[in-house]
Amino acid sequence: MNIRIIPTKLKGKVDIPSSKSMTHRILISAALADGESEIRNVTFSRDIYATIDSLTALGAKIIIENDIIKVKGISNIASKAVIDCCESGSTLRFMIPIAAALGITSTFKGEGRLPERPITPYNREMTKKGISFDKIGTMPFTVSGKLESGIFELEGDISSQFITGLMFALPLLKGDSEIVLLSRLESKPYADMTVKCLECFGVIVKETNNGYFIKGDQHYHPCNMTVEGDYSQAAFFYVGNVLGNSIKVNNLLPDSFQGDKKIVEIIDNLCYNDNKQPCGFNVNAENIPDLVPILAVLGTFCQGQTTITGAKRLKIKESDRLQTTSQMLNSLGGKVTVTDDGLIIEHSELTGGTVSSFGDHRIAMSAAIAATVCKKPVIINNAESVNKSYPDFFEDYNSLGGKANVITLE
Repeated sequence: MNIRIIPTKLKGKVDIPSSKSMTHRILISAALADGESEIRNVTFSRDIYATIDSLTALGAKIIIENDIIKVKGISNIASKAVIDCCESGSTLRFMIPIAAALGITSTFKGEGRLPERPITPYNREMTKKGISFDKIGTMPFTVSGKLESGIFELEGDISSQFITGLMFALPLLKGDSEIVLLSRLESKPYADMTVKCLECFGVIVKETNNGYFIKGDQHYHPCNMTVEGDYSQAAFFYVGNVLGNSIKVNNLLPDSFQGDKKIVEIIDNLCYNDNKQPCGFNVNAENIPDLVPILAVLGTFCQGQTTITGAKRLKIKESDRLQTTSQMLNSLGGKVTVTDDGLIIEHSELTGGTVSSFGDHRIAMSAAIAATVCKKPVIINNAESVNKSYPDFFEDYNSLGGKANVITLE
């Protein structure tokens, strides 16, 4: 699907989709509980369906009614399962240790860039604890054996998803376990979200000086929860407002544990020159990697230079987001330079043009917000990538007065 956007300002109210990160966590906790849980205010995206299908493959019973999901926890554990993660890195990295803890021989499938995304820490640590991987560095691969408790040493600067995956699995084991971090934990707010979610389901994870202690033989209890709005999706509209749009966002919790709530602080702390134009800013993105594409859009609008650092891990997302963010903005007339761990963005007046989403939902949505300040139309190729996290993005965009229409390119 290709989208043509006529530059225009957006105005009105928008209900932000529910947090994808929290929905993954609640679904998994509910599936591991002994009983039935009800999850309300769910926004369905391709990633969420991947997790639902994966939990069903492991034995959970899941019923969908509008925006409500009823989950009956896994009771009859299957001996084998096929888990199709589609393009969801969260689904892949959360499900591997869970399947291993349950002793289910599981074949993992994926598409897009998912087969390229590393699972090395799991292969290294879990093979010491009774688990075998038949292949590494490709998909499909099969994980077999039953996970044993103990000490798991993990790098903290590859992905917090590895830590979260073990937090789900280790409480199910007979003995106590520890996660020992070999380096500083980046994206720690995501681990904090996991700890809070687990608490709601009766599972306790204790933070230590160098990682986490997890008592074994814990039991997940059913819990009814309402999913909060997603700050990573709201960020597109927050930045849109700085660019001259007038959008009110609903469905957000002010006291959320989401790391991407940082977008509010970044925007509130912007400096303005005498002409009331925002000035360039510096931000370390270690804990907010998903904000980098839209922060780069903000940087093009700010006077002077903006520097984003701490974003090396973006090279292994749905796309190499440092490269694709710079290519997208430069195609529109921007001046963005890729560094070893981030981006340098110069103020520029965006002209418009044709860009690719590179199959990356955040690149597509960032381009759409950038289009509101372009002088000429913007064409986004492969814009269906928004289905990964925000399927209704362009419907919401147009409800705000946007002019985004599907076209067929010759």
